[in-house]
Parts: sequence; structure tokens; C-alpha cells
Amino acid sequence: MAGSQTEHSPSPPPQPPVAQTPGTRAAKFQKVFGDALNHTLRTCSYSKFSSCFPTPAKYASQTLTSIWQQITTKVEASARKEFDDIMAEREVVAGLNELERLVAEAESRKRNGMEAREPPHTLPPERLFLAHLAPYLMQTETELEGELKRLQSENEELSDGIQSQQEEMEQVIGGLEAFLADVERANEIMGNEVEGNSLKKEIADIEQDFRAAGREAKL
Repeated sequence: MAGSQTEHSPSPPPQPPVAQTPGTRAAKFQKVFGDALNHTLRTCSYSKFSSCFPTPAKYASQTLTSIWQQITTKVEASARKEFDDIMAEREVVAGLNELERLVAEAESRKRNGMEAREPPHTLPPERLFLAHLAPYLMQTETELEGELKRLQSENEELSDGIQSQQEEMEQVIGGLEAFLADVERANEIMGNEVEGNSLKKEIADIEQDFRAAGREAKL
């Protein structure tokens, strides 16, 4: 009975360990970095470096040469160390080796006419979790994009409304200023100094209030 259960429910085979020795892709990636760094260092040649310091180059060329060599050596060492640290921290070699393994496995299955998909029970938990989570994340992203578009539309309408109100307020203030100017001219023609002075003061107060309201509306 136990042997029968073992035959029908085989355990998934363990994933092969990923080699830390750089494969083809990892080696090419490291070569690209090395070539780029060497090109940068060659660009900073001594002739270009010394042209920035003509006086020391003329009277103390050996000292300037030593300084240039120290700078380029320091830059190269620092760049290579930082690159190696990032490679180790991000496990770049292991990731590229795993990618290379998956590509080779897919090509082998394609050549043999096998189904490209892996059996679900052989997949690692992280991939199964992401496979189940992906539809929810896509739906949530779609909903958030729709909500963002709606808020942007509302903001545009609100901005247009505020602009329209400001323009209407400016028109009203302009009309009132013209009206007050007509009243002042009429008062001058009437020649009533006492009432005119009082009316002018009231007109000035009203005009000042409307202008203050106009400035607040613009803000």
C-alpha cells in the first residue's frame, strides 16, 4: 500500500543548486563592465590630465605623473570594488546562471516537443504565490488608474470653475468701479461739497472693499 502511494504521489525533485561560478551570461556581463571601465580610464590619459595643469606639467612633470597614476589607480580599484559588492549583494551571478539554466531548459523542451509549462507541484512557493496574486494586483492597478483619472478630471473641472469665477468677479469689480466713477463725476457736477465729501468717502470705502474682495478671489 505504501509503495502504491509512493508511485502515484512522487515527491517533486529538488531544484539543482545554482553554481556561483560565472556562466556565459555572467561572464559577458563582467566583461562589459571591465571594457567600459578600461575605456573610461583610457579617456583620462596623462596628456589630457596634464593639459589641465600646464604649469606643474612643465616644471614638475614627474610629480604630476605620479599624481595622475595614483588617481587612476584609485578610481579603478574603487569602481571594481563597488561593482563586486553590488554583484555579491544582489547575487547577480546566481541570478544570471539561473536565467541561463531556464533558457537552456526551455530550448531543450522546445526541441523535444515537450510542454513548456512546469508541473505546478514542482514550482517554488514564491512563484505559486505570485501566480495567484497577479490577477488581484492587475485588477487593483486598473482600479487605481481609473480613480486617478477621475480625480484628475475633477481637479480640472474645479480649476476651470475657479478660473471662471475669478473672471466673473473681475468683470463685476470692473463694472462697479465704472459705476462709482460715474457717481463721483455726477457728484462733482452737482457741486454739493458736504454731501459730496461724505458720498466720496462712502464710495471710496465701497471701492476699497470690492478691490480687497477681488484680490482674495484671485488668491
